[in-house]
Order: sequence, then C-alpha cells, then structure tokens
Amino acid sequence: MTALRPERETGASYGDQPYEGSGAGALGETAFLPPVQEPPAFLPPIDEETVALRIPDLPPISASAGTVAPSGTGTPGGGRAARRKAAKRRGGRHGGAPESAAEENAALNAALNNAASTAAGRPLSRVEARRQQRLRKPSPAVMASRAIGEVFITTGVLMLLFVTYQLWWTNVRAHAQAGSEASSLQKDWASGKRAPGVFAPGQGFAILHIPKLDVVAPIAEGVSNKKVLDKGMVGHYGEGALKTAMPQDKTGNFGLAAHRNTHGEPFRYINKLAAGDAVVVETQDEYFVYKVTSMLPVTSPSNVSVLDAVPKGSGFTKPGRYITLTTCTPEFTSKYRLIVWGKMVEERPRSKGKPDALVE
Repeated sequence: MTALRPERETGASYGDQPYEGSGAGALGETAFLPPVQEPPAFLPPIDEETVALRIPDLPPISASAGTVAPSGTGTPGGGRAARRKAAKRRGGRHGGAPESAAEENAALNAALNNAASTAAGRPLSRVEARRQQRLRKPSPAVMASRAIGEVFITTGVLMLLFVTYQLWWTNVRAHAQAGSEASSLQKDWASGKRAPGVFAPGQGFAILHIPKLDVVAPIAEGVSNKKVLDKGMVGHYGEGALKTAMPQDKTGNFGLAAHRNTHGEPFRYINKLAAGDAVVVETQDEYFVYKVTSMLPVTSPSNVSVLDAVPKGSGFTKPGRYITLTTCTPEFTSKYRLIVWGKMVEERPRSKGKPDALVE
C-alpha cells in the first residue's frame, strides 16, 4: 500500500521542472531532472493481527488432524511453536482474555487442538491421568452415604418381609392347621372313636363357635403358643395353677385364650360381642351354649382372678357354669388383657341336632 504525498508549494513536482546542463547542451536537447524519491509520510505500523475495516479471514482447518492452522504458518495445525508465537503476540503465554478477533481465533485453535488430540487417543500425561482418576473415584462422603442408603434399604426390605410374614403368612398357615384339626375332630366323632377324658397338651377335644363373628376354631388343651395358639387354635386353661373347669362339669369356669392378631387371630373381634350374643362349645357328645353377660375391656396380664370359679369383676355372685374368653389388647400388642364372660344357658346332646344359635 502506497501513501498519498502532498505536492510542493510551487505547484509542480521535481520531475516536471526542466533544466539545462552541460550534458543536455551537448546533446542539444532539453533535459528533465530525474524524479526525486521523497520519504513517505509517517504512517502507523501495520498490525499483522488486525487492520482497520478488515474482516479477518478464519484460518483453514487441517484435513488430517481436524485442527485449525494459524494464519501465516505453513504447516497444518500450527504446532506448539505457532501457539507460542500467538501467545507472545497476545502478551505472553499467560496473557489476559482475548481482545481481538485474531486472539479469539488463537484461543479457538488451542481448544480445537486439545479436543482433536483427545479424540485421536493421545496418551494422557501423568497429571491428567491422576486428575481423571480422582474425578472417577467417589469421595469418602459419597461412599459413606451409599453405604448408609444400602443399609436403610436392606433394613426396610427385611422389616417389610417380617410384617408380611406376621400379618399375612402366619394367618394363612394357622388357618390351614386349625382347619385340619377341626376336620380331624369331626371325622373322629363321626366314626365313633372315643376321646379320653383327660387330654394331653396340644390335643384338640372341642370346637368353638361364635356365630356373630363367624368364628369356628378347634379347642386344644393348654395355652402354649408353640403347641396351640400359634396354630390358630383356642387354648384351654387346663394346667397348673391356671387350671379351669371343663364344659361338662356341673360347676366351674371354662377358661379359654387365643390370639387377637396374627396366627389365625380367632379372638380379634371379641370386643364387639354384646350381652346376649351366643358362644357355643361343640364336643363329641354335646353342644354347650353360653350367652355373653359382661366384659372387662382392659386388665393386667397378671390378673388371674378372672379365671376363678366365681370370676371377680364378672358380676357373678355364686358358683355356676361360666365361660371366660381372654386375649391381648390393644391390637398388635400384649400389654393388657381383654376379658369376656358368659353363662351357660343350654346343654344339648348331639343326637338332638344343632342348637338354635348355630341354625339361625
């Protein structure tokens, strides 16, 4: 680019002024002074990175490595030397943010070079490898939180399985066992097989009917959880200090116990019984019909006086033929006991058929 030059004050340039000289005279020709080269007017140095009113051309992209070749270099991709030169033009390797389009191009070149080298599978340096390994490895806090979460999840699953077992599977199994025992008793009675007068612990000898609650459960000797109650049967207080009378006895209190929740839960709803509701005990020879008379909603588990021949709190004042039903309360706990009392109102031989309480 050539700068414009102002003309001299005479209005003509040196190259337009003729002169006469010896050489010219000898030749007999009019000669002109040779043009004088004046120094150009002062101009600011051209910035190699930018020129006013010029849109810089983006450097070409190398076809081999996919990198951008810096302007002014003859090799695709520029290499490390080209990047250093670009950094020096920006004011050093660690210069500030780019201030021109050329600097932005240089930054773009560096980013593309790094991406291309990574994509091309360039081996990582030791520092980069360690950094990536640290990033991939979870922190102790993350590992601790994962472990705690797994413990909570496992505990929750185990608790859910336990609750399912207690509330559902124990009932399924107990109903099956109780039904099998009741069917066995019915078959023995139908075949004329005589039962002994004294029963071994866990041995079934009668069937309890509570029509209002749709309860039909076998009665076995003893109140052991393992041998009787957990099998869905109703247990008779017939051992030790808690021994009570049998239904065929002329006087006495026939005491029974059963689960209110889980394991068949035959006494779950005895709290809904009211005065006058029927409770029937079926044996090999007879039906014994009782009518509910009173209830004790809450009492201590150690209150064994409810099993006396004339139970305390029942309202009975003299010996008679009574029945006592005992179970846990509140539901799903064994903190207290719920007591229901009844009085025998009918003794009916099996030969006469079922009593009205079972027919209605």
